[in-house]
Amino acid sequence: MNSNQKTNLKLCPTKLRPLLGLTLLLVEDSRFTCEAVRMMCQRSGARLRRADCLKSAERHLVVYRPSVVIIDIGLPDGSGLNLIRKLHHERPRIPAILATSGDELMHHSALKAGADGFLTKPIESLAGFQSAFLSNLPATQQVLGPRAIIDDIIIPDSIAYRDDLRHASKLLNREPSLSQDYILNFLDGVCKSTGDAKIVAAVKEKNISRLKTKINNRITELTDN
Repeated sequence: MNSNQKTNLKLCPTKLRPLLGLTLLLVEDSRFTCEAVRMMCQRSGARLRRADCLKSAERHLVVYRPSVVIIDIGLPDGSGLNLIRKLHHERPRIPAILATSGDELMHHSALKAGADGFLTKPIESLAGFQSAFLSNLPATQQVLGPRAIIDDIIIPDSIAYRDDLRHASKLLNREPSLSQDYILNFLDGVCKSTGDAKIVAAVKEKNISRLKTKINNRITELTDN
């Protein structure tokens, strides 16, 4: 078997790795969500590239064309809806454009902007992740015949959550250029994904001093553990 044949075999999706040969661009500012998606791509066979803001996503898209793009609606430099609208109207169009948010009310807005599907955070179901891909891709990029449905729940290591909290703490203390609404929405989404009800409650109170204290306490707990 020559090297070209080996390469072709690697790119063929299989029943256990139905996304083999596909490339995902994830436009997401949360390390916790990125780590969950990375683990799912690894299990599924997809290649992953990540952009943490709209500007970074634009730079990626100049260089290559992914099979699927997942775009977080709340990003530090603007709304992911704007990027969804732009990609929806481009030709040739990316085969599958998916939106994600911790706010289910954004589902309708995402579809109206041109998204093919919507992933509600936390993104944790392996089967749901794979189905979101495959239901929006042409048959030529899918497994022939039935595929294995493995509905594992993917939970990233707490280090990724700690990194998100450290990032939020830095923004609250050093980044007056970013709106407080963005930072609070970032924290709300991340903490809902991890089930951290205490910080979610502190976010809703909008008491920044108390919120900083709770974040620092949680970072200490996660570091000690």
